[in-house]
Amino acid sequence: MKFIFPKNYNYNLKLFGFISYSTAIIDVILGVLIFSITNFIFKSISLKIYFFIGLYLPILMFSILGINKESFINVVLYIIKYIKNRKVYLYKK
Repeated sequence: MKFIFPKNYNYNLKLFGFISYSTAIIDVILGVLIFSITNFIFKSISLKIYFFIGLYLPILMFSILGINKESFINVVLYIIKYIKNRKVYLYKK
């Protein structure tokens, strides 16, 4: 069965239908980084689990939900561009 997509349709591949592959790769990298930090700092397995879930779950939820349906990477790039160039002026009458 073939489907015909209009030319102006933005077709993005997504993992599990709701998270883009680039965001999933960034999430995995951050998860491995947090996991290695917890293994380096704590000895107890329960502290490792609590610390990992406490740090990784907000990042994961933010990347899945996003802000105004923007991807996690785009929001981070917007923040970096704003920090780099703060010459944003507000005009009021």
